[in-house]
Amino acid sequence: MTIVNINGNDLAFENLYAVALGGAEAALTPDAHKRMEASRAVIDRLIASETAVYGVNTGFGDLAEVRISRDQILQLQLNLVRSHACGVGAPLSESETRAIMLLRANALAKGFSGVRPVVVETLCAMLKHGVHPVIPSQGSVGASGDLAPLAHLAQVVIGEGEALCSGERLSGGDALRRAGIAPLSLEAKEGLSLLNGTQGMLALASLALREAEILVDTADVATSLSLDALRGSPAAFDPRIAEARPFPGAAATARNLVRLNQGSEIRESHRAAERDPRVQDAYSLRCTPQVHGAVRDALARVRATLDVELNSATDNPLVFADGKGGGEVISGGNFHGQPLAMAADQLAVALATLGGISERRIEHMTNPHTSLLPAFLTTQPGLNSGFMIAHVTAAALASENKALAAPHSVDSIPTSGNQEDYVSMGMSAARRLRPMLGNVRHILAIELLAACQGIDLLAPLRTGALAHKAHARVRSVAKRLDEDRPLAKEIEAVGSIISDGDFQAILR
Repeated sequence: MTIVNINGNDLAFENLYAVALGGAEAALTPDAHKRMEASRAVIDRLIASETAVYGVNTGFGDLAEVRISRDQILQLQLNLVRSHACGVGAPLSESETRAIMLLRANALAKGFSGVRPVVVETLCAMLKHGVHPVIPSQGSVGASGDLAPLAHLAQVVIGEGEALCSGERLSGGDALRRAGIAPLSLEAKEGLSLLNGTQGMLALASLALREAEILVDTADVATSLSLDALRGSPAAFDPRIAEARPFPGAAATARNLVRLNQGSEIRESHRAAERDPRVQDAYSLRCTPQVHGAVRDALARVRATLDVELNSATDNPLVFADGKGGGEVISGGNFHGQPLAMAADQLAVALATLGGISERRIEHMTNPHTSLLPAFLTTQPGLNSGFMIAHVTAAALASENKALAAPHSVDSIPTSGNQEDYVSMGMSAARRLRPMLGNVRHILAIELLAACQGIDLLAPLRTGALAHKAHARVRSVAKRLDEDRPLAKEIEAVGSIISDGDFQAILR
């Protein structure tokens, strides 16, 4: 079993995906253990001196001015976890939950939270033994991080709440006992440190980014097939055009389209102008490098933002040990989710764009006025409806994504007695990405099916060598449509191999 060593400084997306999706384990490194002990010593000294420290011996949020007596400090942390477990809605998936657990452990391992190493070690043990807290997906405004979702995680750490273990829903205490893990007795600040962070929105956005990167590569593959089905021109993908406006994403997509359709017999067959009166292709073909490229560049910016957050301290207050036995505790705002909320919004716009242009290509292929193919890609239109309603489905999904792409990061509802007066809505911004990804995946599946049908109607001419590999992969799960049949299961089947990265792999 793969073990991902965490220290708060060098967690990579590949590590995150290995734990969240591949079942890998996690372990705290010795250097991180020492840093955590040093920052914990700072907290212990401040408690002994009775210095006021937010969240240690004070209330929270608007109650920060309320001092907590020394004999109530531990109860304060327990009350915090219980009171903040107010999430509602469908629980997060297992992969999302595992991602949150790893990310929270890694942030604490950085050594700025003032918690004992056993806190991280308990999270790692839960990952190892498959104890997955039931975390409701709704309830965070992304202000002091994802308080409600992380409180449901913390509940199981202390033996409360609920968890899934081997598919069975148990009380948190029963799940820990079954796994042989001792529930944690919270010390000062540890409840706050488990709750105060951006790991909910970061987990969801990071997993969404992975699939979005698969989808943009798949969209290039689908376009190459659509381009040949529509007998489009490759002139727009000339590298000199990309060099004249040097966006890296546009250049990458143009290169992909040239490679995918290299050697196409279909393309060679319609070079004579008298056989095709069209002077220029529609934007959804001709401008694919510019549109897909903008999506690629947006995903690169999102990746850069999330990459910073993977190894950031998002707690409050932060503990800075000086290495000489002393240190300082400083209150700040690293828990605020605005960078992630804006990144999630950018990702949502990119997904809506990718699905929108794919729907246009589907329309062109099914419309006999633009396709130069039989109406709705069927040889007996009228008796058969062919891909008519498959296009309608794509249109419905594209429209839904337009509404889902509305920005969340510009919204704010003040909370906590107006102490938290400007919030990010980062969790909802990230949470809406999952249905958007599903919509784009299905739109691209419909485009792949339609494009393969169009190419089959142009037989015996063949598309380019790499594009033909994609055609063969589609045909491995969906045969040519010669007469009407339900396409729903075939759309799902192609969507599944999209998720598996089969079409992305063609470009590798």
